Amino acid sequence: MPLVETSRRKFLALVATTLPIIGLWAFYPKSKPVTLEPTPACDDHDEPTPPQTEGPYFKPQSPERSTLLETGVAGTKLILTGQVLNTNCQPVAKALLDWWHADDAGQYDNNGFKLRGHQYTDKQGNFRLETIVPGLYPGRTRHLHVKVQAPGQTVLTTQLYFPGEAKNNRDGIFNQALLMNIKLTPDQLKANFNFVLRA
Repeated sequence: MPLVETSRRKFLALVATTLPIIGLWAFYPKSKPVTLEPTPACDDHDEPTPPQTEGPYFKPQSPERSTLLETGVAGTKLILTGQVLNTNCQPVAKALLDWWHADDAGQYDNNGFKLRGHQYTDKQGNFRLETIVPGLYPGRTRHLHVKVQAPGQTVLTTQLYFPGEAKNNRDGIFNQALLMNIKLTPDQLKANFNFVLRA
């Protein structure tokens, strides 16, 4: 009995000392939950997208369009999506993306604008391009050319690459940081790449 009495006294003493704290906490004004705005996933986007050579086949004044698919263009369909972000991981609205690449036989249209076009990102910095998988030509691995420019800023000229290509390691300017994420579906390739600009 004395043991039980001692334990009971200790318990009551503990409650007596903690009750004021618990009671005060219960009446303490609680802040309302804060709902943050959605933020693009940044991952390792602390470094800008590396630039690469323009090459000999760029043509200015391409048509504005988000699909390069047109009559006479053959090849495996490619849907490329992504975002243009700045180094603070904020989306860049109305960024210009100017695309050009070879056809499925590895040839560039230097007379017209086949497989050439430019577009602008939306308010969240998103873009979507419909085109084909470019063909190979001597000395290069498979790639897309692009110029990216935030409003009023300098132009990033670079190239995007396809993972798993045999010629990647033999291409003198290939850069693994410019590999697209690729998903193969029965009738097309789906790719994703996010550009990071000093903007």
